[in-house]
Amino acid sequence: MKKLILAGFTILSTMFAFAQHNEKTLSIIPEPVKMVSGTGYFKLPQTLTLNIPNIAELKTTTEMALGKLSVTGKQVALSSAGTAAIRLVLNKSTDNELGAEGYRLSVKQTGILITANKPAGLFYGLETLWQLMPQEIDAKKPARNVEWQVPLVEITDYPRFAWRGLMFDVSRHFFGVKDVEDFIDHMAEYKLNLLHMHLTDDEGWRVEIKSLPRLTSVGAWNVKREGYFGTFAPIPADEPRTYGGFYTQDDIRALVKYAQARFVNILPEVDVPGHSMAAIVAYPDLSCTPGSDQYQVVSGQKFMDWPGPIALQDNTLCPANEKVYTFLDTVFTEIASLFPFPYIHVGGDECAKNFWEKSDQIKQLMARENLKTMEEVQSYFEKRVEKIVESKGKKLIGWDEILEGGLAPNAVVMSWRGIKGGIAAAKMGHQVVMSPTTFVYLDYMQGDAISEPHVYSTLRLNKTYEFEPVPEGVDSKFILGGQANLWTEQVYNTRHLQYMIWPRTLAVAECVWSPKENKDWKRFANKVEHNFRRLDLQNVKYARTLFDPIFQVSKDSRDSLLITLSTEVEGLTIHYSFDNSHPDNFYPVYNQPLLVPKDAVMLKVITYRGDQVMGKQIDMPIAELQRRLTKPKNDD
Repeated sequence: MKKLILAGFTILSTMFAFAQHNEKTLSIIPEPVKMVSGTGYFKLPQTLTLNIPNIAELKTTTEMALGKLSVTGKQVALSSAGTAAIRLVLNKSTDNELGAEGYRLSVKQTGILITANKPAGLFYGLETLWQLMPQEIDAKKPARNVEWQVPLVEITDYPRFAWRGLMFDVSRHFFGVKDVEDFIDHMAEYKLNLLHMHLTDDEGWRVEIKSLPRLTSVGAWNVKREGYFGTFAPIPADEPRTYGGFYTQDDIRALVKYAQARFVNILPEVDVPGHSMAAIVAYPDLSCTPGSDQYQVVSGQKFMDWPGPIALQDNTLCPANEKVYTFLDTVFTEIASLFPFPYIHVGGDECAKNFWEKSDQIKQLMARENLKTMEEVQSYFEKRVEKIVESKGKKLIGWDEILEGGLAPNAVVMSWRGIKGGIAAAKMGHQVVMSPTTFVYLDYMQGDAISEPHVYSTLRLNKTYEFEPVPEGVDSKFILGGQANLWTEQVYNTRHLQYMIWPRTLAVAECVWSPKENKDWKRFANKVEHNFRRLDLQNVKYARTLFDPIFQVSKDSRDSLLITLSTEVEGLTIHYSFDNSHPDNFYPVYNQPLLVPKDAVMLKVITYRGDQVMGKQIDMPIAELQRRLTKPKNDD
């Protein structure tokens, strides 16, 4: 009897251990369409064979797979045999459920099989396989004492949207080729397939145009300043302008090739007619405004008034100047030859029109073309630009301001000022990419302003996870997909770049790949925490702000300050102090709104899970909480 009880206990223990392990190893981001778990594992053999189709599109995939598997310490070799431990197979007849990027992944005790219609599907199947393996698969060198096994599972997976993007602003601060390659690598790991490169702005022109060399010899360089962008003092005219850089055309070709090998397309953006100071400094006759030959590439000093925008210096190309259209024809000719992606982004956002209003050239244009408003002037410009872009065999896409004054006939709209622009464009029959500030602006702070690098708004992970690219009442056939945007005014280096992207990009990836009905915040939050170990092994910096307390302030019936604390994720305890000492898990636990003790000046809080510190300590001045009672909305 004792033996039976012991045997039963052993079985239950094994089942419990498996359930624990299975919950962890099946932590896949983005969540697959269908996933059925089996019982048991496929253990990687000491001689590990890999069968991948020997075609050009999968050459890099093969090299990456061999590199990944090398950390297992196994003898890894390619094989054409049908008995290889890991087999990737292109379907001989189309599997209609999968489309061009879908895959089926089957892990049995005899081996692993990934099938797909196209090479991209095989690539994405492998990316899922790496997440099923022990996390040490992401280590930089061979890992010891790891049981290399994969849980038995059947997965059918394909994307909800074809456009799964991430925008990288390389203009405000320049990031080199290696930085962009790393950016592409991490995008592809989570099945994002569109890199939007913001290549030009007031702070720098970052792509070589051979016919217009001053765009990079002059326009790519400014003065280095550190601090809060937009608040720097005026830059002396004689200060050396040595900060910046640009991509040569060979660099661009190499990046395009690098991205294509990982099934990522690159969308180039040349932001016009606003945000064009770097171009105007290089070629002042593109401006409507006399004296533009005295301008300098912006280095972070104040040159715009917000809201508005109202320009203190004219950073717009002149729609009434024929030289502008000749210039853009030259630019887009070379851009189109460098980027095979069928779209070119032409910006169109935040165009200050106060200098246009004073321009005789603009007044003459308005009279000649019967234009009534400055928005119609910009619409005139956008329609002419669309013809130039289409003459290069490309489609025009722009920010939602291009709707104002009348939309160019075939333009695609990228909706960033919330979702209204996207809704309007879709109802007009135009294609739309959803990219609203409300959910996917990754330059926003991830936690409380008191502890984060300061920007003007906060966007927490759980809010990003609410992103839904198809608004209610909109025909989904007009929604190409969605993307997140990382503007880099306040991002000075690669480590901070990573901190701003992760983990919010994980939320974006799941929102644009996974079926809407498969999303679950609690499960996703657990997967994010599991993925932190992967990012650690890859030496990627990320924010842990989902563990930080959230502060809400109000007043009780006696007009005393009342502080309510919460967290984005469950299972945490919040410990606090008012006595200026640093709290740990022996300090009081928050369990109801706090009244501030008389004369207290500081509330310090920190979160734990059991004995483990989860968030960072936040020191919140009571004066700041008092200020928040009366601050304007969104004033962080």
